[in-house]
Amino acid sequence: MQQNRDGEPKSFKPLGHFNLLISSFLLALPLMGAGNFEDFKRTQSESFSKYKDERDNAFNKHLKAQWEAYNVYKSVPLYEKPKPKIFPQVKEIKPKSAGPIVSIEIKPPKELIIYKEDEKKEIELEVVVKEFTPEAQIPKQEEKIELVKKEISFDFFGTYLAFDIAKDMKGARFYPQNKDGIVNFFSSCASSDYDTLIRDIKEVSISMNLNDWGIYLLVREISKQVHPNSDDSNLLSWFIFNKLGYAVKVGLANSHVVLMHYSEKIIYATPNYSFGNKKYYVVSNYAKGSVGRLYSYKQDYPDATKPLDLALKSLPNFKIDLKSKTLNFQNYSKDYTLFFEYNQNLIDFMATYPQADYETFFNAPLDERTYASIAKDIKKYVDGMSTSDAMNFVLHFVQKSFIYETDEEQFSREKVMFAAETLYYDKSDCEDRATLYSYLVKELFEVSVLGIKYEDHMATALYIPMSGDSIEANKKKYIVADPTYINSNIGQSMPKYRFINPESFVVVKRD
Repeated sequence: MQQNRDGEPKSFKPLGHFNLLISSFLLALPLMGAGNFEDFKRTQSESFSKYKDERDNAFNKHLKAQWEAYNVYKSVPLYEKPKPKIFPQVKEIKPKSAGPIVSIEIKPPKELIIYKEDEKKEIELEVVVKEFTPEAQIPKQEEKIELVKKEISFDFFGTYLAFDIAKDMKGARFYPQNKDGIVNFFSSCASSDYDTLIRDIKEVSISMNLNDWGIYLLVREISKQVHPNSDDSNLLSWFIFNKLGYAVKVGLANSHVVLMHYSEKIIYATPNYSFGNKKYYVVSNYAKGSVGRLYSYKQDYPDATKPLDLALKSLPNFKIDLKSKTLNFQNYSKDYTLFFEYNQNLIDFMATYPQADYETFFNAPLDERTYASIAKDIKKYVDGMSTSDAMNFVLHFVQKSFIYETDEEQFSREKVMFAAETLYYDKSDCEDRATLYSYLVKELFEVSVLGIKYEDHMATALYIPMSGDSIEANKKKYIVADPTYINSNIGQSMPKYRFINPESFVVVKRD
């Protein structure tokens, strides 16, 4: 259906301003109760309102100006060619030992608190902020926690959160379903006592150590709790993100609201729109297809300039739902078992991630408890080995402990896993194993690592004094180690990639 510059459908023939107004009003009546109608009338008087934030007065005028059409763009794929469904194996041959004898040092994890299942119930927001920190004490069974009822409450990756919502924010509606409806919604929120909600979101974000993606999920959940309708939910998120300083926009496509986030880096498989030299991504449509052409405004909300940064430099402070897993593999006819513990809430959080750049996944940390538990078992086997044998042991562990399966087969979309996810899932593909191996080898042996990307494959390379197949990066020679090439040792590339220059490198940072 075609739209005009305000995002309204063109299929309606003019009835005259008065008749059109009456028709729209009558159509809306069955949808509104008496109380809602009073709220609606109040939003219509927004032009006479004076907002407490002067930025809102200026922005309101921009929203009322004429909107323009923007065409959708599709993000480039991560790989030029589909990844192979089957990789070759090489005959198992033990190489010559090289390097000094290894003795792994493992830093003990910080003391972490495990909350029992029956203790995750009603804990009020202010209590959550204080209680769910590593230093906190578990409330005793006999202690009673005084609850203060909040407008909305929900479970956020194992943590109970509750928020109060201002009356005018709850009453805001996207009506009529065009640009004017967006202006009305904004006016209602801007006239409300929104400060408390913004303050609480900031406090929870700091207390839980949320990165931008965690904040994105938190705001979206709050908005859905307040407004189950997707258009209203998108508009409330838009208002909150602007107040938090994020560069976001909304547009209209087929009379529905589209929420867009500015990102400096590519978010793959996500429709996006160009506003000048900035790209705004419809994150909610990641891996879901195009939104199509939309109508939107040029001006940004004043001082809202923060891009959505998907980097995960430190892990969120989620309540611990402790679980464990055992991995088995065979190396040189001998069976090995490695045990590790993990926080299910962190795994669930990582599963929500859209397709960010490789640096995001290669440089994300492992949970301290997860790393300490698996490093302990690795240490048990490799202490006393030469450095080359120990590094090859870890390489063979990553090669042989998981079933190879492409993301398309497993998830029906491209998904790069964090190292923790690779350990968690039974199946993985080349870049998932590369993220895990690069993390383990840099932490266990304190060496520099690169991810090396080909048009349909990902491997790693180590900056170590060994011989074998190599690549050059930053005027340094790195020795190839391929976590997908089963039974291969450090210095052995797959024949297909041995004489091909990688398309790009991923620098794995060392702490």
